[in-house]
Amino acid sequence: MRFEVAEENLVTLARKASAQVVVNASPVLDATDRELLALLQANARESVTTLSKKLGVARTTVIARMERLQTSGVITGYSVRLNQATLEKSLQAYVGLAVESRAGREVLKRLAKMPEIKLVCSVSGEFDYVAWIRADSPNALDRLLDEIGETEGVSKTTTSVVLAERINRG
Repeated sequence: MRFEVAEENLVTLARKASAQVVVNASPVLDATDRELLALLQANARESVTTLSKKLGVARTTVIARMERLQTSGVITGYSVRLNQATLEKSLQAYVGLAVESRAGREVLKRLAKMPEIKLVCSVSGEFDYVAWIRADSPNALDRLLDEIGETEGVSKTTTSVVLAERINRG
């Protein structure tokens, strides 16, 4: 019982210490931070105890580092990775979009209204944006691609359908 109280006090101290960390635009990450982040990316549900054993540091150190990484904005949340093949909308594609000058903002507003579009990134190279989309069927994908291509400001699209995932790190 006494050990649990002492451990709880250490956790409280660690939280208070991490709360005093100044948020920095570019937080400095050491090797332990990077290893902790890699472990969390592999399994965000890993217990603090297991993480501390794998890292070779105290539980309170792991707790403090996690709090600091969250407070500084390095960790922005935790999520669940789903086996997409078992879910609806199992057809995936990447669409490169070339956009007319000064039309980007309006194009993005229209794309944001299409629920099948899961991610849009600004990119360098031939295209201005790359969108990741999910569709229920080939016909649904075809309709969506027509809608994207007819969007005012979109001058060109190129689509690559995902055949299989080979590496997925989340």
